[in-house]
Amino acid sequence: MYKTQDYLQQHLERFTHELLELLRIPSVSADPAYQKEVLHCAEAVAKHLEKIGMNHVEIIATKGHPIVFGQKIIDPKLPTVLVYGHYDVQPADPMDLWHSPPFEPLIKPTEIHPEGAIFARGACDDKGQFFMHVKAVESMLACDELPCNVKFMIEGEEEIGSENLGLFVKEHKTQLSADIILVSDTGMLANDVPSVTTGLRGLSYVEVQVTGPNRDLHSGLYGGCVKNPINALCDMIASLHDEQGKITVEGFYDSVLEISRADRDAMAKAPFSEKAYKKALDIEETFGEAGYTTPERGSIRPTLDVNGIWGGYTGEGAKTVIASQAFAKISMRLVPNQDPEEITQLFQRHFKKIAPVGVRVKVTPHHGGQPAVTPLDSMGYKAAAMAYESTFGKAAIPVRSGGSIPIVAMFEQELGLKTILMGFGLDSDAIHSPNEHYGLYNYRMGIKTIPYFYKHFVELSKS
Repeated sequence: MYKTQDYLQQHLERFTHELLELLRIPSVSADPAYQKEVLHCAEAVAKHLEKIGMNHVEIIATKGHPIVFGQKIIDPKLPTVLVYGHYDVQPADPMDLWHSPPFEPLIKPTEIHPEGAIFARGACDDKGQFFMHVKAVESMLACDELPCNVKFMIEGEEEIGSENLGLFVKEHKTQLSADIILVSDTGMLANDVPSVTTGLRGLSYVEVQVTGPNRDLHSGLYGGCVKNPINALCDMIASLHDEQGKITVEGFYDSVLEISRADRDAMAKAPFSEKAYKKALDIEETFGEAGYTTPERGSIRPTLDVNGIWGGYTGEGAKTVIASQAFAKISMRLVPNQDPEEITQLFQRHFKKIAPVGVRVKVTPHHGGQPAVTPLDSMGYKAAAMAYESTFGKAAIPVRSGGSIPIVAMFEQELGLKTILMGFGLDSDAIHSPNEHYGLYNYRMGIKTIPYFYKHFVELSKS
């Protein structure tokens, strides 16, 4: 890998400028107004794959946004790495909270990234991270040091639940055949603490609707006479946790896989400062399920959170009204052995049961996903850990992520493949938020580290 490392070191500035060009494309999958830009981004990704030397590249249509596929088969007898990423991004709203335009990438230093960070929507999630793989493979191909076959599957709907990816995978199993899936859509503990994500929480996402009277009512004439749907919804939501932070949905914890004390002690070796955590979030105290630490609450325990709530008048000035309806969006992060469909059904039954007399309740399920765990004794994990040590000079720490990537479990079910999550972002990178950014150090270290994964994975495959 010496030639590869020399090559990429010489071209890091170009690699950065190419990423900036990709970030200028507002590929917002959730908003139909950006449909042309999403397609434009897919075309740009395909051109990059062609340029670096893939021997087959195509943009494959789906019922939604297209999937970009590319491959380089150097020898069918060699192992194949399938790289997954997504070129779509979250909406940039609220625009007024951005310090610079979200689709005009700006590089500037920060306290955590003194050498500079790229500020733009999609910088870390996920354009900056999947593009590391494109540049790493370019470097290996340019130096004739790619040790195995590689395939790319870059989709355009991850931020809206990968609505068409499952069907695509089912219909293209032969085309997607591989030995391991490699994804960079997660992060590290810190710039000086490399880590490999070995577990992901699952997800159940629902929308609830509480309906009272058949129309909005004057609060002076009807206040105190009818059940207020907004008040009712707030009371119902408040009852979903007890005073110990435990979720009150009946049967919610029945299938939860309890982590052993030994495993919890091993996870606790990861550096964490409660004080720094609170300072970074500007909060006085943390909150969560009693009996667990903050890192444990955010990784190995299930959660239930309200992600949005609305109803009634929210415009300027006053409007004394009792709204006919109130709404909320609720997500539940799940841990191993919790099935998203079962949890959704439990929530539906519970939420309807706790509805007070005077209102009607509707629960609409949205997307969800299974939790996933990668064994530490697998070839993929070992290759990733060795790759990080090759560039960071220290052993990577295995961590369980609190986030959900539903496609990981789907890949295992449909393709029979484990996914290795080699993320290089940081929790402070503000993904999904205004002022999202990605450190130049992280981007470039990712490009340097990824080739070593290929090297070690192939060597382990031979042993």
